[in-house]
Amino acid sequence: MNYASVFKPDLFSGQTIIVTGGGSGIGRCIAHELAALGAKIVLTGRSQEKLDTVQAEIQEDGGQAATKAFDIRNEEAVKQSIAEIVEENGPIHHLVNNAGGQFAVKLENLSLNGWEAVVRNNLTGGFLVSREVLLQSMKETGGTIVNIVADFWHSMPNMGHSGAARAGMVNFTKTAALEWAHHGVRVNAVAPGIIASSGLDTYGEEHKKSIRERSKKMPTKRLGTEAEVSAAVVFLMTPAAAFITGTTLRVDGGVPNTTINYQIPDHDKLPAFEGFHRAVYSDFLKEVKG
Repeated sequence: MNYASVFKPDLFSGQTIIVTGGGSGIGRCIAHELAALGAKIVLTGRSQEKLDTVQAEIQEDGGQAATKAFDIRNEEAVKQSIAEIVEENGPIHHLVNNAGGQFAVKLENLSLNGWEAVVRNNLTGGFLVSREVLLQSMKETGGTIVNIVADFWHSMPNMGHSGAARAGMVNFTKTAALEWAHHGVRVNAVAPGIIASSGLDTYGEEHKKSIRERSKKMPTKRLGTEAEVSAAVVFLMTPAAAFITGTTLRVDGGVPNTTINYQIPDHDKLPAFEGFHRAVYSDFLKEVKG
């Protein structure tokens, strides 16, 4: 089986794309789709083992992939790693800032170390990688950057550290889109809602219970899929999106539009797009994905 992308197979032929956090979850899916569309993917993350696994998957499917393990929160590591990527692969045509993470905790119980770790992962790291990709490649060649954020529009109870960082990344996206336009660089963001990804398995049972209940109240009556997020990312990189920069594309099933004044009837009229041939769902995710 191959990735069932809706985009033409050679769309990114001859282009090099960095996907941070490409060793698992949404990043793994994005990397697979871009590779299926002809790109050479550079997978980055902190775990070389995870990167090697995804690289092997892509190569087994006939795609091209390289790896570079480093911590996006470490400025010197980012500078050196981007330099090595450019030296080994040539100009970087696109960047997907997907790496990130958080944990469930109320603000009153959140330590400074916990706050700073999440902000550095979800905001500072994306800035550092973007800046170095611009300075070391895109300033001369142009390109696109897509930042993965989150559905924080109605606040993020139990995830206040992540909500603050993601909101910062949205504003960074707007500013970078203006400051870097004259270099031929477009900068956009994609904001996933609750996606049936392996990241959900890391949460405790209480948080999983909340997700089960929330899926029943969503306009779609189901969670999103990794492939639905990936398709949005790919679109923003294509020439069809040449007039789009500084925006955030929501992929959230319409959740921010819900209101206590309207109860959405049960239905199954908005089926999921399942383009990722290697998607894996745990029993918990199967219950709520729909």
